[in-house]
Amino acid sequence: MSAVSPLDTLAAEPAPPPNGGRFAAAEKPFWRLLIRGGVLLAVTLGIYRFWLATDVRRFLWSNTEVAGDGLEYIGTARELLLGFLIAIVLLVPVNVMFFLAAFSGGLLGQISGIVALAVLALFGQFAVYRARRYRLTRTLYRGIRFHQTGSAWRYAVCALSWWAMITVTLGLAYPFAQASLERFKMRNTYYGNLQGHFVGSGLRLFFRGVLFWVIVVVPFLVGMIAAIGGVDWSALAEAVKRGGDDVAGRIEGANVGDAVSVAVIGVTWSIIAAALLYPAFQAMVLRWWMSGLRFGTLTVMSRLRTGAVYALYLRFMWIALLAGAVIGIAAAIGFGLTALLAPASGTGAATQLLATAVAIASYVAVALAYSTIYQATVRLRLWKSCAEALEFSGLEALDHVKASGAVSSALGEGLADALNVGGI
Repeated sequence: MSAVSPLDTLAAEPAPPPNGGRFAAAEKPFWRLLIRGGVLLAVTLGIYRFWLATDVRRFLWSNTEVAGDGLEYIGTARELLLGFLIAIVLLVPVNVMFFLAAFSGGLLGQISGIVALAVLALFGQFAVYRARRYRLTRTLYRGIRFHQTGSAWRYAVCALSWWAMITVTLGLAYPFAQASLERFKMRNTYYGNLQGHFVGSGLRLFFRGVLFWVIVVVPFLVGMIAAIGGVDWSALAEAVKRGGDDVAGRIEGANVGDAVSVAVIGVTWSIIAAALLYPAFQAMVLRWWMSGLRFGTLTVMSRLRTGAVYALYLRFMWIALLAGAVIGIAAAIGFGLTALLAPASGTGAATQLLATAVAIASYVAVALAYSTIYQATVRLRLWKSCAEALEFSGLEALDHVKASGAVSSALGEGLADALNVGGI
């Protein structure tokens, strides 16, 4: 009997019913693709990322089946590279303008940072929408492409307004923002001439997720309110005003130490709770989103299990810890060799240069290693879990679809890459 590698488990599970989704690839080829891509990223100083992104998309799309028919990705790395170069040409003057404004006097110099943040955030949301348009027009199903209409600037303004509302409400507006933005995207999304729409309810997502908010955010708020209320502000102001050598003792007398302790407890609780509950929250949002997708009479249902999402994150953690141990041993050997070679280098400048080169190479290697581990253990398995959890009804709506829609440029992808808001 031949042994089955754990990396082959993605392809070893039984196929789902004909009206469901399926991911038909093993994990080993994806590991090889990412490792080779990581090496080429280091060698080309990051330029290879356009080819790596294209290879990753082709792997994921080509191995994903919907009701027995596979997806196809027809985008190219050359398109991504050209889109990125055009985006850089457009963004450089904007950044130079804000840089010069920061050094000008008066009100313009004072508010230039805030204005720059708002403008770049607006560009970021514009890029998110345009990048989605590009990816859809490079995605084929049964030989027919998807496409997207609608104003990217309108989406950007709506998204920025919603994120401001989310900030003001400390996250309570998030479900309604997601529902509104998904409705905007899906009513402008087409498979051929078949229009999509979104039926997910923001109110339903709110009630499903409000317990997460209570566990994570409420302790933070209570801690902050208790800390602020526990400080003797008049005594604190008097201590700062008087100054002197005993200012620290007078500040402590204003209960600042106790207030800081309470605040730290609240923040620590919220951070730990958010980390522990994030997989459950992610599974809930993904189920809600996938189950709200519609194309004509075609309906989608997701049965994504929360346990499956926790399992992939736990797997990422133990592989990351194992990699950390290996990297630690390699770093110790590297620094030991550097110490041995230092006397032979002759000058202090050469020694510092060697140490700097080793530090930079180590940082790049560690960053690429953990990026590879995350993509292979989290991104791939989450994609697979989502695909396998899908169930479709009304598939006959796809039988009479006609090709429609024009190809979109890669400018949105380039802007998303330049502004670091890109995705799969």
